Amino acid sequence: MGVERNVVAASGSIFLVGLGEELWKKFLPKYLESLGASVAAVGLFGTAEDFFDALYQYPGGWLADYWGRRKAFLTFLAAAAVGYLIYFFSPAWPYLFVGLAFVMVWQTMASPTIFATIADALPKDRHAMGFTLYSVLKRIPVVISPLVGGVIMGAVGLARGVRIGLLVTLVLAGCAAALLLSLRLPTTWRDDVRIGGIWDSFHPTLKRLLASDIVIRLCEGMADIFVVLYVTNVTRITLPEYGILVAIQLLTSILIYVPSAKLAERIGRKPLVVVTFLCFAFYPVAVILAHNFTGLVFAFIFGGLREIGEPSRKAMIVGFAQQQLRARTVGLYYLVRSLSITPASLIGGLLWKVRPETPFVVAGIIGLLGTLLFAVTVEEQGAA
Repeated sequence: MGVERNVVAASGSIFLVGLGEELWKKFLPKYLESLGASVAAVGLFGTAEDFFDALYQYPGGWLADYWGRRKAFLTFLAAAAVGYLIYFFSPAWPYLFVGLAFVMVWQTMASPTIFATIADALPKDRHAMGFTLYSVLKRIPVVISPLVGGVIMGAVGLARGVRIGLLVTLVLAGCAAALLLSLRLPTTWRDDVRIGGIWDSFHPTLKRLLASDIVIRLCEGMADIFVVLYVTNVTRITLPEYGILVAIQLLTSILIYVPSAKLAERIGRKPLVVVTFLCFAFYPVAVILAHNFTGLVFAFIFGGLREIGEPSRKAMIVGFAQQQLRARTVGLYYLVRSLSITPASLIGGLLWKVRPETPFVVAGIIGLLGTLLFAVTVEEQGAA
């Protein structure tokens, strides 16, 4: 039960912080727009998010191995709290870029830490189920909070609603810190392996997975940050309706997690990852093909189905990592992936200027190419 408590404590902290962040996170592009940011600036914000996601991944894994899981988690959470305060007091949209640098410490550096915590605490044959628990707890807030956030913003206005959400997030971050104090996992790093040595330790199948994952995330990064702008400015739905759509998307994800984890045990991981990648390709196209709220419901269900193979993909990553290099392997994987996709949102913003539908169509084509790359290059025995 001790190791199970570690998984629950770490996943529970992700849940609590997410419960606050998702009150306002999905509305940030609209908030930037309200503060005077252009569509290009919104795209640049998405690119900055991807940049920090890349920059912080490997240091996050390094610190998780060097300091231990608990100290790393608590440090990352404290940095995020500084970011929430900067968001709260920002008088103009450029200040949000400064806040983003701090907020992303938790969102990004904590990722290799939670991966390593699950892998440390559970036997290999239970990794997929461990990531299922983590994924469910991570997504539940995205079902609940955008609904609440949309209602709050509909009642008090966008700017005031975002600030209320930030205050709630600070309180929940304090609760998460108390939960993280119960973590009991040893520091695992006792070597001097440098980043080049970590890359050399990558299994060939992990490198092929990374290549296809990069292409798929280019698809995601090119369109996702513009979804809220498209459905509110072009399809003309309200912010509360958008909150409902996000809830539907994440509820779909939650409902498929446990069945997909069990299915992976029976048929292998590769088929589920292929389905996930196909859904990444179809989702942006489905958004622009929908012309009303009902059509968008089906599009966002597609968005939710993007998670059907995510526990399997995450289990593949930690499964191929050497135990003493685990957090750094995860950190380097996501460093390479995120750095590779950094320009995606900015490119999407430039394509928007051609027509708002253009980045969504291009994203769909790129997603199909990524799916094909994975299907052809990753062998089933490597994925299982």
